[in-house]
Amino acid sequence: MQYRKDKYGNDISVLGYGCMRFTQTAGRIDLKKAEEEIMAAFRGGVNYYDTAYIYGGSEAALGEILERGGIRDQVYIATKLPHYLIQNSASLDKYFEEQLRRLRTDHIDYYLMHMLTDVQTWERLKDLGILEWLQKKQESGAIRQVGFSYHGNADMFCRLVDAYQWDFCQIQYNYMDENSQAGRRGLLYASEKGLPVIIMEPLRGGKLVTRLPEAACRIFAGHKVPRHRGEEGGTEELVEYTPVQWALKWLWNQPQVTCVLSGMNSLEMVQDNINTAENTRAGELNEADEAMLQQVVQAINARMKVGCTGCGYCMPCPRGVDIPGSFAAYNRRYSEGWVAAMKDYFMCTAIRKDSSGASNCIGCGKCEGHCPQHIQIRQELKAVKKTLENPVYRIARWLVKKMKAY
Repeated sequence: MQYRKDKYGNDISVLGYGCMRFTQTAGRIDLKKAEEEIMAAFRGGVNYYDTAYIYGGSEAALGEILERGGIRDQVYIATKLPHYLIQNSASLDKYFEEQLRRLRTDHIDYYLMHMLTDVQTWERLKDLGILEWLQKKQESGAIRQVGFSYHGNADMFCRLVDAYQWDFCQIQYNYMDENSQAGRRGLLYASEKGLPVIIMEPLRGGKLVTRLPEAACRIFAGHKVPRHRGEEGGTEELVEYTPVQWALKWLWNQPQVTCVLSGMNSLEMVQDNINTAENTRAGELNEADEAMLQQVVQAINARMKVGCTGCGYCMPCPRGVDIPGSFAAYNRRYSEGWVAAMKDYFMCTAIRKDSSGASNCIGCGKCEGHCPQHIQIRQELKAVKKTLENPVYRIARWLVKKMKAY
């Protein structure tokens, strides 16, 4: 296993275990199976295990497995404060103590504000005393490092990075989201600020494996590379990497990426990912590899409705519309389906304090004058609104407003 340093020089395995997708049987986590997989990952050198309060049964399962294996002090636990459930300062201790009990530990190594959406939300937490609370927990050793996880555009991500002296952060990032979500811009910004960056959704929930169009599969199959390239005396035997291996290699190729979370739920998946982690180096991919992946992106996007590259020149919108994020979700509707699109759109536009959805558009046209793709943005935003701001979205958005009506 390879390791990269966190902010304080600790070694984090480049492959982390995402504990949201443990196999379930009859609605309950298959603990025996999960234990086999986690212990296999541990023996392979994985030392970073990520869970969250709202991942049904995940914290309790992880805690039991680590305790039974006697490896709690040999790994790092990352879990997340459900700040969206916090109503007052007393709630902070209530949820945190429950998490410690579930995880069967007296401390959390990496503690995240879960899905921190905007600076306003962070300010609300500050008003509830989060700064003093975190300071006490860190002084006592109950929390070792503090970070946040994020879904949204790069502008807000950069503002959040500057809002506190974070120890690390976590973003959605993959070769399809290079110019959406926090994207490469966010990755580089956080890295320049000295923050380790943990990557979630490296395969977009498996869509970059199970939902690839045939054209993309053919591109992958046609791109073979020397098995031992870059090694002195290496052979010229050509090998073909799988879509999973390419997706992970693209991430580990970037030195700013600290750890990539994988929701592994089979022993075969664990071993394959460990092998890929052990055999990938930063800077390994060459121009031909990058060009091939761009062809894959184009093949996946062949059915997209809006030719948005996510460059962000249209931003900021005077009405707060997340234009690139809205178009990315809209295009995803036609490349990956309704569920993926609705999840993406909701995460990027609805869960923040001030909605950034397409319905905010007043048709001023300021954005169109800056778009290098000459997209008729106002017209396309109407299509986004009609397609994605359906009754399900509106009900969910209303619930978010109710929850945030403090």
